[in-house]
Order: sequence, then C-alpha cells, then structure tokens
Amino acid sequence: MNLRFFQVTALFLALAPISKTLAQSVTALKTEYLVNPIGIDNPNPRFTWQMNDARQGAKQTAYRALVDTDSASLVKISAKLWDTGWVKSDDNLVIYSGQALKPFTKYFWRVDIADESQKKSNNAYIANFETGMMKMENWQGAWISDNENTKLKPAPYFRNTFTTTKKIRSARAYIAAAGLYELSINGKKIGNHRMDPMYTRFDRRTLYVTYDVTKAISKGKNAIGILLGNGWYNHQSTAVWYFDRAPWRNRPAFCLDVHITYEDGTTETIKSGKEWKTALSPIIFNSIYTAEHYDARLEKAGWNTPDFDDADWKNVMYRSAPSKNIVAQAMHPIRNVEEIASKSLRKFNDTTYLFDLGRNISGVSKITVSGPAGTVIKLKHGERLYTNGHVDISNIDAHYRPTDNTDPFQTDILILNGKGEQSFIPHFNYKGFQYVEVSSSAPIQLKKEDLVGYFMHSDVPVVGEVKSSEPIINKIYYATNNSYLSNLFGYPTDCPQREKNGWTGDAQIAIETGLYGFDGITIYEKWLADHRDEQQPNGVLPSIIPTDGWGYEWGNGPDWTSTIAIIPWNVYLFYGDKKLLADCYGNIRKYVNHIDETYPTGLTTWGLGDWIPVKSKSPVELTSTCYYYADVVILAKAAKILGKNDDYEKYMALAKKIKDAFNARYLNKEKGIYASGVQTEMSVPLYWKIVPEESVALVAQNLAKRVEADGFHLDVGLLGTKAILNALSENGYSNIAYKVAAQKTYPSWGWWMENGATTLYENWPIDAKSDISMNHIMFGEIGAWLYKSPGGIKPDEKQPGFKHVILDPHIMEGLNSFEASHIGPYGKIVSAWKRINNGIRYDITIPANSTATINLPLTHGMNNYVNGKINNIGKIDLAAGKYVIEHKTP
Repeated sequence: MNLRFFQVTALFLALAPISKTLAQSVTALKTEYLVNPIGIDNPNPRFTWQMNDARQGAKQTAYRALVDTDSASLVKISAKLWDTGWVKSDDNLVIYSGQALKPFTKYFWRVDIADESQKKSNNAYIANFETGMMKMENWQGAWISDNENTKLKPAPYFRNTFTTTKKIRSARAYIAAAGLYELSINGKKIGNHRMDPMYTRFDRRTLYVTYDVTKAISKGKNAIGILLGNGWYNHQSTAVWYFDRAPWRNRPAFCLDVHITYEDGTTETIKSGKEWKTALSPIIFNSIYTAEHYDARLEKAGWNTPDFDDADWKNVMYRSAPSKNIVAQAMHPIRNVEEIASKSLRKFNDTTYLFDLGRNISGVSKITVSGPAGTVIKLKHGERLYTNGHVDISNIDAHYRPTDNTDPFQTDILILNGKGEQSFIPHFNYKGFQYVEVSSSAPIQLKKEDLVGYFMHSDVPVVGEVKSSEPIINKIYYATNNSYLSNLFGYPTDCPQREKNGWTGDAQIAIETGLYGFDGITIYEKWLADHRDEQQPNGVLPSIIPTDGWGYEWGNGPDWTSTIAIIPWNVYLFYGDKKLLADCYGNIRKYVNHIDETYPTGLTTWGLGDWIPVKSKSPVELTSTCYYYADVVILAKAAKILGKNDDYEKYMALAKKIKDAFNARYLNKEKGIYASGVQTEMSVPLYWKIVPEESVALVAQNLAKRVEADGFHLDVGLLGTKAILNALSENGYSNIAYKVAAQKTYPSWGWWMENGATTLYENWPIDAKSDISMNHIMFGEIGAWLYKSPGGIKPDEKQPGFKHVILDPHIMEGLNSFEASHIGPYGKIVSAWKRINNGIRYDITIPANSTATINLPLTHGMNNYVNGKINNIGKIDLAAGKYVIEHKTP
C-alpha cells in the first residue's frame, strides 16, 4: 500500500461528515473466506461481508462492489477493473466478474451498502487480495531434490544465494513441495505455518503456498534455505494402510519462485534450479506417522545464511513435478495454536522423567535440556499410563507394523551435542498425547518448566460458543471441541496418534459440530477436492481420503462416503454458498448412480454399519439405506438449486422408491417399530426423515420408551450417535435427550468426563481391549446438538447461510440456563435462556440483514412478552436486532 493511499485515506476521513443517521457500516470483508489473502488462483474470487448495524430491523437493500489495482481510486469510489454499480439486493456474497485477473497482482476491493432507508454506508474500509500463479505455465523454477532414494533417512537441506542492488518494493515466495518443507531466508524461518503444504493425493494435485518475504530480503547478498520432510509423500514407517507402498512415493522435492519487485518498477525472479546446493540435515529420520530423530552433533550452524561456506555441499538433481495440477493452498494453515505448560513432573530416577500436560492434545512437545555430547534422549508420547506411572501406548500403536526397533511409535529421539542448553521441537511430525516420558542414556536434570506442549491444528477461527448451568455439559462441549480440532490438519482425521487418516465416516458425523463451532469452509472445500481426486470412474470412493489406494475395498459405502453429499450440503446450509455443491454435483450423481445400478431394489447392504456400538447391533442394510436415501434427497435438492430440473424429478422419484422399499422392509407400521426396535434402528430413520409422516409420532414415542427402558443411557454406535439426540429432540422428547446427554454413568459422554477425559474417546468402555483411542471425534455430534436443541439455532434451507435463522430453543429439565452463539455469514446469532421466578427469559440477537422465526411455548396461564409487549403467538417472526422475550405468569 503506497504513501498516496494513506494520504488520500486521511483526507477522506478528515472531510467525511459525522452523521448520527449513518448507523451502519460494512465489516468482515473476506476474499475466498480469508482476510486479505495472498496467492489466490481463483479467476473469479468470492467476496463476502457483513453489515455492522445494531439497530432493530437493520437490513441491506443494495450493494456496490468495486475492484481496482489502485487503492486510492477506491477511496474516491472509482474502479477501472470492476464496478457493479448499485445492485438492489440483500446478498452479502458476490462473485467477481470484471476484467480478467492477472497473476502476481495485488487487488483492492471495497463494498458499499444501502440500508432499509436507502442510506449508504460509504465507509472507507478497503480490503485486498493477491493473485498467485493462476496457471501452471507461470512457474519458472525447476523441481529439484538431492536424490531419488526413498530409503535414505536424513532430511535434506537446500540453499542458494542471490544479490540485490536496488531497493525492494515487495517480494513474494511461491513454493510447492512433494512432502513437507520449511522455508528460511537469511537464517530466519518464514511464517508461522506448520506442516505445509497440506496433504493431497500428490500425483493428482499438489499445493503451493505464498509468503510475503519483503522484509526478509536485504539489500546485498541473501540466502534462501529449504528443509524438506517426508510427510505423506515418502512414508518410511510401515502400518496396515501401506502408505510405504504409495504409487507416488519418492524422495521429497520442491519448486520455488521468489518474485521481487523493485521500487523502480523492475522485477526479478529467484528460482530453484541446478545452481542450488544440498546436504543432509541433523534430522536423521522423520515420519509423519511415528516421530522425528535429531542428532544435534550434525548441526551446520548458519547453513541458511549468506556467508555460509557450502563448498563441500552436493549438487541438486532435477525431478519431474509430482502432478500436472499445482494449485494454491487457499485455506487456514496449521499452526502451533496454543502453548501448554506441563502440569506436573514425576522423576523416576536421574534418567527417567514423566511430564503431564493435564489434557490430551494433538501436536508436539518442546524440550529444553543439557547434557554430555552423544547423550540419547527419547521422548515417548502417549495418552495414558500403566499402573506403575510409565507411558502406555498399547491403545494407539495397534496398527503399527514396524520392521525393526529403530522407529519407536510416537517417540522423538534427540542426540545432544554437548554445547550447553539446547531446545528441540519436531519439524515434520505431530502426535496425540497427554504424557511425555523422557528417558536418557546418561543422567540429566529436568524441571517441570523444561517441557511444554503445543496444541497443533488447522487454525480455523472460532465462531461458536456454548455455556450451560450444568458443569458436565460444559466439560463435554470442551472435550468435543478439543477432539474436533485435534483431528483437523488440512483435512478431517479420525485420531491424531494411531492413524491420522481422513476417515469419511468420522467426518460426516462431525460436520455440523465443526461448522457451528469453527469457520471451516476452506478446509472442507480443500477436502472435497480430495474426494474428487479419489473418486473412481464408476463413482466409488475410498473410506479414507486422501489415500494411497487403501479403502476402496473395505470401510466405504453410503454410511461412510456420504461425505461427498453431506458435507457440500451442510456447507451450503451454513454459508449460503452454492460453489461446493456445484463443484461436487457430478460426483454426487455418479456416486448415487453407482448405488442405484448395484442395488436396484432401493435397499443397499454396502457399508460398515453402526460402528463400535454399546451392545445392540443393527442391520447394515437399515443404516446404509438411510444414508443412501439422504444422499439421493441431497442430490435432488442440489439439482433444483442448480437449475437441473430433469435431475430433480429423476432423483425425487428415486428417493420415493428407496423410502417405500425401506419402510416395506423394516417398518411395522401398526406397532411403530423399525426392525427389533433398538435405539439405532429407531433413531436413524427418524433423523434422516425416511419415516412416513403418519408414523413419525408413534416411532418417536417408541424410541423414547426404548431409551427409558435402557435407563436413559446410550445403546448406539457411530451412526446411532449422529441420530439419537436429534431424533428425540426434533420429535417432542428433548427432556429425554437431555437425560441421555447429561448422564454421568456408563455408557455416556459424561462417564468419560467423570473419569478425567478432556477429549472424546473411540469406545464407550474406558477399559476396552481395542478401538480405544482417547482422541476421536466420531461420537462428536453432541456438540452440534447443543446448538440445535437447547440452543435452538438452526439454518433454514430455504434461506441458507443463516439469512433466515430458525430458533427453537428447548427448555430442558435439569438445566437452569443455557446460551449458544454462532457467528454466521451475517454476524453473531445469540440464543440464551434462563429460568426466572415466574417463567423463562430468552435473550436473542439476530444480526443485521437477517431475520429469524422463534418457536415459543404456549402455556395456559402464562404469556409471552417480546421486549415488554404481549405476543401470544407460538411462532414469532423477528427482524434483526436484540430481543428480551419472557414466557411468564402475568
């Protein structure tokens, strides 16, 4: 941003009249759902904003969007590249359709809005974005590596120097890698990302990242350093999923362009090529799956600085690009989001210590230690302890198949250099753990402060909050969010320790929990692109995505891989954005058509079924057919939204065929019972709305009776967990749902909390002999249920993106107060209630430019008061604003 911009902006602000009538402004400007992003490839980026106006009934009636390369022009409300003019609309999402965007260019944009009185905001807030490569042919650098030996264990360093003689205006580094990397310039790491680039199917799509390196480059001689890690690209550890046999596997490689623009307008590109030098680093082994080994004696001090002597370094080699599709990583990155001090330290002896972080996390530990050169320190990370106090990893190494003892699971190895105190933190690995057992080959002295943990995950903004008067509910919500974030690493995973796999079933269960609590659209758009990369021509998807090929033959089916439909649909509901539905429409259709062709009766037995149930087992055909039905209904709705009317008619007819066949097979209409009547068999059909309308009440009643007969405890697995609380709450039994949710005895979420859990587990019994990871998200639907039932906040598919909010808060026996809030595309929605002496008080906030409908109780002898005025209507329409609603005796 140049000096002229600041001068003009200052003049504009100084001359702007102060008007009390101008109550609204525009806020939360984002490009592609990111704030001022750089390195965008989309030629038609999406712009979103919010109306900042607390007045009752505030509404946008028109907008005007402008885009230019000159920020000063926008201050004057003028644009050469794109000016929509004033558009009569209350939309807050617009897709760029101006002059073609050029690569490597910074663009500025603003949007002005008019309110319900046609008063214009005319605020001077200007956002920006930068384009990246945009096309493959714009890369100038070469793909380089040190060799092609996949078995070579040490990670490679790369370096090159260049000289600048002119003053730099701006500089951007564009780097793509097969594997993982860390970029440094003049001895300092660039950025605070971890684990870049995000994991994809490397031979079909490779991601590159853009960095602003203007301040990192000095006039004169400069040095660029690259450290490469294996990641999922060169998987050297062996486990049951065979990533060591991946078809793309090779020694890590990278391609780099650094674009420099000088003050005189000239440009220069520093790029990767044959002039670069390489050497092996002190990271003598690194595995995304197990851990990292570091020999500090091999450190090359100053290796990434300009004056380092690299005469004995080797030449690099050219490599072909891993794929022909190298695209921008336009998403929230992985970071060390939170530093966690050790809660306690136990010393067994002079060579063995146990650190306890006090909570289970995904991430890494950092140790600070000193000792004699050659001292070997092992840091074993785990989730639980043996009775003797040592770390027990038997619950998380079940699928590891080591070929020798040189790569212990979740155990970093540090070899000291003897040069005083040193710190170690892994570069290319993360783990799932609460405890770190430190053992050394020679006596060392450690204090509690010498080890900290870093909670690592995709750094998605928090957009939701839940507060309850019941402590166990607050603990469950906290644990659910911890597990959700622990399993978000550029794609949703099942667990951060044993697998790190993108299990589709876990992700479809947790999608609403994730979207209520976090702004995750960039992660899910990336992951659904992974789906499109992995889908077979016949429509089949694997059960883990991305995959090396494992999962096409086991674990997939509509109960798991319905992610292809369920996730785009939920993103549409939460954001009001059709793009992901449109991008995946052909894939959903191909998937549905495959099931239709394979199971022409409308009933399908394809799937895993209700995974990890408490005790009752439900037919796979029952649960999978419900998911198949859900996919077809989503496909039909998407067809209508996208204007594909013939498809809409076709798939609505298919949905009816499935529904009729399902109910003929499983519903005893006279008794209102599905199959044998256990919780999953009753709740899954209710949740996915495959139950005939005339049978809903009786089926729900029987479900409630069944839950009561089960002592208000769960008797479900993965699929039943998604359905049970919702099926009860949505059909008049929210009090029973709450009794289940707030249980403190086995089996329940609260039982885990009562036994010290800070995350969600993989199995209901804590002492299970298998499937007992202590950081899974697959039972995490309760997080979304808290928003939907006691909170009562739901999107309206007729006006998605919370343009219209459905408010249906359930007052539950056993709760004295509850509050849920969610920041949607239009702003913050608040739904809070508490018991008062003579009734219930609701505090409601509806953001500007949106509306709501609230369902209120109608009780004999009690009135509803909306902001002090009687309104005894069960359903009340609310404009934007804040409301105090009381349901009380007169």
